[in-house]
Amino acid sequence: MSKKKGLSVEEKRKRMMEVFYEKKDVFQLKELEKICPKEKGITPMSVKEILQSLVDDNMVCAEKIGTSNYFWCFPSQAVLTRKRRLDEINSEMETLKKRKANNGAAIEEPKRPEWKEQKGLVSLKS
Repeated sequence: MSKKKGLSVEEKRKRMMEVFYEKKDVFQLKELEKICPKEKGITPMSVKEILQSLVDDNMVCAEKIGTSNYFWCFPSQAVLTRKRRLDEINSEMETLKKRKANNGAAIEEPKRPEWKEQKGLVSLKS
């Protein structure tokens, strides 16, 4: 008998993002708990946990309106988020390159200690 192997957390996150991208709509938690198991094979018990992790990572937007919570993510929003993150990483990389160049220049110029010979200052104790 073969046992069904469950999905990893990362796979569940990916599949839930596909639901948002394919439907291009705003959802409540109840709707997602119905859609995700049927279409993507995500267990209903883990939908809320996976959704919360996506919200925490700013991949899905959440808004409380009245007593209801609404969740959404559109493909254009994901592209902008990725582009913004890429710009942040590139700027950080540039600052690190500059710091490396400055540190490299300081290492290449070895500091030579200046030894001054002072005759007569060293005496032997007898």
